[in-house]
Amino acid sequence: MRAALLAAALMALSLSAQAAVTAPEDAEALARSRAVLGDTLPDLAFRDTEGRTVRLAELRGRPLLISLVYTACSDICPTLVQNLYPIIENAQEMFGADGFRVVTIGFDAARDTPERMRSFARSQGVDLPGWQFLSADQKTIDALTEAVGFTIYPYAGGFGHLAQVTVVDAEGRIYRQIYGASFDPPQIIEPLKDLVYGRYRPMAGIEDVLDRVRLFCTIYDPNTGRYYFNYSLIIRIVIGGGALLLVLLVIVREWRRSPPRTGPSSLH
Repeated sequence: MRAALLAAALMALSLSAQAAVTAPEDAEALARSRAVLGDTLPDLAFRDTEGRTVRLAELRGRPLLISLVYTACSDICPTLVQNLYPIIENAQEMFGADGFRVVTIGFDAARDTPERMRSFARSQGVDLPGWQFLSADQKTIDALTEAVGFTIYPYAGGFGHLAQVTVVDAEGRIYRQIYGASFDPPQIIEPLKDLVYGRYRPMAGIEDVLDRVRLFCTIYDPNTGRYYFNYSLIIRIVIGGGALLLVLLVIVREWRRSPPRTGPSSLH
């Protein structure tokens, strides 16, 4: 399992230059990425495509997906965003447009301005609510890449970097790292299900019970490559439980109506 994960991550280490090379930091990049699991993100400030300030602390309260790109990239970064799009669209159908948030951050601080990020989002056809494209200065980008374990190194006029999506929980803790520029829907939506529906959260009320039902009934169909709600199993369980209860009630009623048995009389 560990070998397979390492192989997948090494394949995900993207070089945006046309010639491919093997970076000596590959294994270290994966180790760095995984070492931050469970860490809480610092409260960093970014600018959205309109130049408004967006702080990471403002994004807490819901799960968050973070991806890092640079706008001059012609291969891996656009591919990552394009492959994320239908999965995010499907996840919003399942959890609601406000059930989680998505940010794509330009890590080339000198060039990835709000205007460039806006142009990049438009060129990739991203028009989903709750998906923000953000910029920052170099100091903030350095702090962010360290916090999420994201490796960048210059190469042939561009950058090599780990193709990575970071899943953050509602409290700002790093919950999962997902590697590669293309994804199967379960890679993204399953960790979101855990966080949105509170798979590991104690049930403290009716809303928590309903979330567990939704968690159980959110099903992936590999034929369509999409998730949908399927309450039929819950309905069958309820019907089966009701039928069993009815049988038990009949048995108890008949038992109560039956006359008591008397033992054989003794002969003297």
